Amino acid sequence: MITVRDVTLRRGVKVVLQGASFTLNPGEKAGLVGRNGAGKSSLFALLTDRLHADSGDVDIPPSWQVGEVAQHMPETGDAATEFVLQGDLPLQRAQAALAAAEAADDGHAIAEAHVALQEAGGFDARARAQALLLGLGFRVDQLDAPVNSFSGGWRMRLQLARALMCPADLLLLDEPTNHLDLDALVWLEAWLQRFPGTIVVISHDREFLDAVTRVTLHLDEARITRYGGNYTAFEGMRAERMSQAQAAFAKQQDRIAHLQRFIDRFKAKASKAKQAQSRVKALARMEKLAPVLTASDFAFEFREPVSLPNPMLALRDVACGYAGADGPLTIVRHVTRTVMAGQRIGILGANGQGKSTLVKTIAGVLPAIGGTLTEGKGLAVGYFAQQEMDLLHADDTPLQLMTRMAREQAPAGTDTREQALRNFLGQFRFEGDMVHQSVGTLSGGERARLVLATIVWRRPNLLLLDEPTNHLDLTTREALSMALNGFDGTVLLVSHDRALLREVCDEFWLVTRGGVLPFDRDLDDYQRWLLDVSRAAARGEEPPSPEAFLRAATAPAAPPAAAAPRTAAAAGRAAPKAAATAPSPSPAAPAAKATGVAGDSGAARAPAGGGGEDRKARAAARQRVADATRPLRMQIAQIDQRLERLGGERADVEAALATGTLPASDIADHGRRLNHVAAEISMLEERWLELNEQLESFQAPQG
Repeated sequence: MITVRDVTLRRGVKVVLQGASFTLNPGEKAGLVGRNGAGKSSLFALLTDRLHADSGDVDIPPSWQVGEVAQHMPETGDAATEFVLQGDLPLQRAQAALAAAEAADDGHAIAEAHVALQEAGGFDARARAQALLLGLGFRVDQLDAPVNSFSGGWRMRLQLARALMCPADLLLLDEPTNHLDLDALVWLEAWLQRFPGTIVVISHDREFLDAVTRVTLHLDEARITRYGGNYTAFEGMRAERMSQAQAAFAKQQDRIAHLQRFIDRFKAKASKAKQAQSRVKALARMEKLAPVLTASDFAFEFREPVSLPNPMLALRDVACGYAGADGPLTIVRHVTRTVMAGQRIGILGANGQGKSTLVKTIAGVLPAIGGTLTEGKGLAVGYFAQQEMDLLHADDTPLQLMTRMAREQAPAGTDTREQALRNFLGQFRFEGDMVHQSVGTLSGGERARLVLATIVWRRPNLLLLDEPTNHLDLTTREALSMALNGFDGTVLLVSHDRALLREVCDEFWLVTRGGVLPFDRDLDDYQRWLLDVSRAAARGEEPPSPEAFLRAATAPAAPPAAAAPRTAAAAGRAAPKAAATAPSPSPAAPAAKATGVAGDSGAARAPAGGGGEDRKARAAARQRVADATRPLRMQIAQIDQRLERLGGERADVEAALATGTLPASDIADHGRRLNHVAAEISMLEERWLELNEQLESFQAPQG
């Protein structure tokens, strides 16, 4: 159990924690939420003993292994798999002990080291490490590539895989979803849900927190409040708590005002002096409640565009890519799309498929390699780059940036005086001396807000947003979502924030296989398509194309075979197997027949005297139920058979991995297959439950 008791922590003159207390039980998964700068990372440093509390106690079982994602970017020539294996500290200790024992030629120590190596899972460690890498989006040919050959975002994925490799009792994750695309993010969610230890995660991704956590620690005003529930539950409970606190404060203020009126009226009157003095003492003893004060939420809105051309732009056979020494490198080709006024388009696709390249080409940052891109008359683009510093200069200050923009490209009718510019920056939380702070010293969230300010200033009619939420906290993400929904122009959005995509976008483009296709389904269907692709890859089959998936998803369902009307709802459901095997009523039950008690089929019995007609009606009713449920029972039987085969396949793969004799290429294939088998088993089990619920509704007693 983790216990934090009355902890106070200061960083310089700033009080990060004041009298903070909370507990976490073994196996609990907690989300740590709060505004940027509230002290969440400082709390992590406290839990890992990098910082020490000024007062109070932090108790973590001394035997617990703590795992966390290192924030520094690794610079090493080690292979990716070896780098991840180094995160398994018990394994590293066992291997070091074995090497020392062999060097000393100590037979007893060698035997003990082999036992420790087996306990640390040394024989399948490489397969586990490669399974983590594959789940996080690395290709098979990248598993043995040197770490320093990867870009910054991929190195952070390596750091995450290294942290997950550690058999930790407590796992601390600080923004683990940054740099992940949707397929890797969904895989990480599933992995963390299965993780048996305790997790504390800092994240600004609402859907990720809802999927993974069941406890929320809210850090606000240097205090921590524990809520039992995920982020959505926390929001509801916190709103209720604040409402109750405000009501209690208002009630106390009324009581104080009443006492004060009595004191003011009678303190000088001799006959009432004693009572007045009693009220004075009561007022002094009263424990004053503080008003409910919350830091003002960030909010902004996009200004009305000067014009709305329609269409905004048209792409005809456009090729997107980069100029190279040996000629242009084409990433996305044959793009033929039209963007209309008012559209809200989400751009989907795995990392490396060309989403950012497409957005940069539309924004004019990259020239089109081929084809024609026609802009509507009066098109004004607001572009948010994935790396904010691509749009900013480190030596600038916010006020200098706005002054230069006001001089070079002020929209008509805009007040460009310095005080007006200061007021505008204040809307984005750049106040006081912050307007003179160099951009290079700003945090990621502050730089993101500054880029948003420059976009709003330009009054665009087309927004191109490439991962705008990477450094934004939850309240700022919500402000962005509301601003986008109130925007009159067109939005093209690349994001791994599913909540933002769901709230803003009403159609999707899919960038895949070097092209751009309309994806006429929702995000849940996109995730299902990703799962189909990964399963096919694991089986060595041709993955389903998006077109084939969409055709299958939109095909009309086959009509049910002779289904009886489903008027018997789920009231009084019985277990399906028990219902299917329930014995027929015993002939020696005349009392039940005489009183019209319902029989095993759920059809009400007629009063005594119905005779053969009664039995025929019941038999007909049973036959109707059997006919209606036959397709369901057949599907359940097929799933049972498939689950049995998958269980055997999983056992075979695990046995092969346990031998420790497989070559590296086979280990990777086996590890990937093990992941996909587990995913398919989970999906089939969910479908089995759905079908059995439908079966129960047919077989439920009517009455």
